[in-house]
Amino acid sequence: MALKILQSFVSSVLILWCLSMLLLLDQVSHKTALASTRLGGNETDRLALLSIKAQITHNPTLITSSWNDSLHFCQWKGVLCGQRHLRVTGLNLESYNLAGFISPSIGNLSLLRIVNLTNNSFQGGIPHEMGRLFRLRVLDLRINLLEGQIPGNLSHCNNLRILSLDKNKFIGNLPKELGSLSQLVELTIQLNNLTRAIPASFGNLSSLQRFSIAWNMLEGNIPGSLGSLKGLRFLVFTGNKLSGIIPPSIYNLSSLVLFWAPYNQFHGSLPQTLGLTLPNIKTLAFVENQLSGFIPRSISNASKLELLSLARNNFSPGVPINFGNLKNLSRLDLYGSGLGTGDINDLNFISTLVNCSKLIGLYIGNNSFGGVLPNSIANFSTQLQLLTVGQNKLSGSIPPDIGNLVSLNTLSLYGNQLTGSIPTSIGRLHKLQDVAFGKNKLSGEIPSSIGNLTLLNILGLEENNLQGNIPSTLGSCQGLYWLELYGNNLSGSIPREVIGLSSLSISLDISRNSLSGPLPQEVGNLRNLGLLKLSHNKLSGEIPSSLSSCIRLQYLYLDNNSFQGVIPQSLESLRGIEELDLSYNSLSGEIPKFLGIFSFLRKLDLSFNDLEGAIPAGKVFQNASAISVSGNNKLCGGIPALELPSCPDEKPRKKKMPLRPALLIPIVCGVLSIILTSSILSLCWLRKMRKQPSVASSSMDSWRIISYNKLLKATNGFSSTNLIGTGSFGSVYKGILNPIDQKAIAVKVFNQQRKEARKSFLAECKALKNIRHRNLVKIITACASVDFQANDFKALVYEYMENGSLEYWLHPVLSQTGHEQEQQKSLNLLQRLGITIDVAAALAHVGDFGLARLLQQHDISELSNSQISSVGTKGTIGYIAPEYGMGNEVSTNGDVYSYGILLLELFTGKRPTDGMFIDGLDLHKLAKLALPERVMEIVDQNLLEEEERASINSSNQMKNEKNQSTTLRQDKFKHEVFPQLKCSTFAHSIFY
Repeated sequence: MALKILQSFVSSVLILWCLSMLLLLDQVSHKTALASTRLGGNETDRLALLSIKAQITHNPTLITSSWNDSLHFCQWKGVLCGQRHLRVTGLNLESYNLAGFISPSIGNLSLLRIVNLTNNSFQGGIPHEMGRLFRLRVLDLRINLLEGQIPGNLSHCNNLRILSLDKNKFIGNLPKELGSLSQLVELTIQLNNLTRAIPASFGNLSSLQRFSIAWNMLEGNIPGSLGSLKGLRFLVFTGNKLSGIIPPSIYNLSSLVLFWAPYNQFHGSLPQTLGLTLPNIKTLAFVENQLSGFIPRSISNASKLELLSLARNNFSPGVPINFGNLKNLSRLDLYGSGLGTGDINDLNFISTLVNCSKLIGLYIGNNSFGGVLPNSIANFSTQLQLLTVGQNKLSGSIPPDIGNLVSLNTLSLYGNQLTGSIPTSIGRLHKLQDVAFGKNKLSGEIPSSIGNLTLLNILGLEENNLQGNIPSTLGSCQGLYWLELYGNNLSGSIPREVIGLSSLSISLDISRNSLSGPLPQEVGNLRNLGLLKLSHNKLSGEIPSSLSSCIRLQYLYLDNNSFQGVIPQSLESLRGIEELDLSYNSLSGEIPKFLGIFSFLRKLDLSFNDLEGAIPAGKVFQNASAISVSGNNKLCGGIPALELPSCPDEKPRKKKMPLRPALLIPIVCGVLSIILTSSILSLCWLRKMRKQPSVASSSMDSWRIISYNKLLKATNGFSSTNLIGTGSFGSVYKGILNPIDQKAIAVKVFNQQRKEARKSFLAECKALKNIRHRNLVKIITACASVDFQANDFKALVYEYMENGSLEYWLHPVLSQTGHEQEQQKSLNLLQRLGITIDVAAALAHVGDFGLARLLQQHDISELSNSQISSVGTKGTIGYIAPEYGMGNEVSTNGDVYSYGILLLELFTGKRPTDGMFIDGLDLHKLAKLALPERVMEIVDQNLLEEEERASINSSNQMKNEKNQSTTLRQDKFKHEVFPQLKCSTFAHSIFY
């Protein structure tokens, strides 16, 4: 019995020992397997993902914050894994606002099938290591900042189905190697900088269904081999430089749904069988090419067609298509394609469009179509939104039932020969935003029902034969910003409701009518208007002072009316005026002096009024071609070219009366009393000034006030030889204040004849008191005194910049012989970059702080500090933001614009006021047009030469490689300098 118990015990122990050993072995086996896994493929994937994370420099959503050892990498956000082997099969980081570079380690994710990095800011190139991803099926890198060439070894990813590289900065050619991707279904590389031709090898992409290379710079012909892609459904060539004849094989791709080829240089004709060979076509667009011949009649058979756009080509006259079969047609664009002959039958095709119940837009303008506008237009689809038939030779009247087209938002009949009246049914078109009936022969009155068009933005009825009054109901069109009624026979007074329509901001032109009465005070509501033209009417009364509220006016024409009285002094607030015409009125009084300080005024016509007195001083009055004052017989003075009589130097003296002895004693006593009183007051004032410093001195803390006499000596009597430059409110002279140390100074003398010069002086004192920066010119002292003629004298004394101004360094000075003076140095690239950084830090290296003033005084009480109008803001033409000319508020955006112009001047070497900038071209537009491919055409050649010399000196290998040097310089500007500029804060207003 005991033996059995012992045997049982031993058996139990053995069993427990076996079980424990099995458990131990199982644990060891598991750990060994785990270690093996970590050392194998799984560990490689984890390390590759961490390397990808390390290359991400901007991660605002913290999408990769979970990428750490607390979780298995298959649980990391954006990572997809296979269920069987727990290996990475997908990487989806779409739209997380990430920035950085794509790590080459991505090539180690050997089981990767999907890469989606769309809509981020990744830069650099596509790593060549991606060519190792043999299982990759989707590569989507759209909307990033990737650059360089597309790697040809992507062709090794022979399982690739989708390759999307849209909206990046890729350059170079389309790699011909990609033609081997036989399983590729979608290839889109839109909005890049690709050049050269489309490879013929792309005809081998036998599975391709979608191919888009829009908005690149590709050249050459379309390879005929593309016609072998029998499964192709979407084909887009828009916005390239492709030329030649479109291969006939393309028109045989019966699977095509969309064929889009606008904005290229294709020529030749469309095949007459097009509508038969493309039975599935829905969108067909060839806008702005050089196609010719007849429009194919067979298009009538393309029953699935939704959009047909043949605008701006050179087709033969006639539209032979029966559109009645195209039930799905939504847009028809035949604008400017030479299709009209002026014949009465030109528009026969219009009636066939009645059956197109889905028609939204019809554009047939600028074709010289003849005949009448068919009444059948009124029976078009009620979904029609855009109808433009302008600039043809149409006659007859506007269909009376045009009001049936209740969805219209644009209706243009401009530039035809239409007669009759404007139908009252137009008032039923409540969605209308743009109406253009100008330059026809319409008559009758403007219907009051037009006031029902409350969404109206633009109304053009100019140059017709319209009569009657301007309907006051137009005042209901609260969104109207452009109103042109000029060149009609309108009469009566200007409705207050119309002239006071505050939404008007672009143009109000009611000139060349027979309008009478005064100009209503409500004109002051047009605070945002840019152009006001009331010329050639019968308006009378005085020019209303409320006009001064139109602070954004650039063009004001009140000529050929019967305005009387003086030119209101309140118009001084119109600081943005460029052209002002008050001629042929009955204005009297003197010419306001404020016109002379309008810095943007370039044309002033005051002729044939009754003005008198002296011609004021100022910019516009110094240019005979900019001013006209003839027909004012009481004016005098001015520049000789005006041929006006000289003004008398002084008024005639009155005859002296003999002084009677009885009056002598009181007069002497009175004079002595005045002298004594003045002396006492002067002593009190001097004591007070000693105790309480002057404004200038208090503004400059403890600065020593210098005398006028010392500055006179220091500048050699303010000699012209010491003159450095002139500005808005004074001149700057070089001087030597201390003969011992011979240290040069710069003396800024304020012109006290300018009434705002004192404000400028005080403003600069206040600014210099509160601002310190290493890049701001240092002030030494100030002078607030009187000169030897007892005139007020104010000046600021600055440290003289021995090396000259930036102007001197950027723009060579001509010597008296007309030759360029050789400068001792020139600014290289790094120096210019240093200047841009310093300027950004200090706003500017200037001594003129008088720019931040001259607020419109009568508005200060009405507006908050953040809304004060700054129409008086001054600045240098070319640098100041354009919107300031229209009275826009001072803003940091304006400062940014000015800074951007300075940067462009630094790197182009061109002044913003250069003579080349005419007809709307300026430095800003020049740079914008040059980016990104023509940068080298506008870069300062001195800078390029300096960089080339530096390159030659630093590398002997480059002595005989001038072409390579040029390429390197181009790359340096294109990929280092300008991208940095474009990434900065101001770039969006400068470059885009």
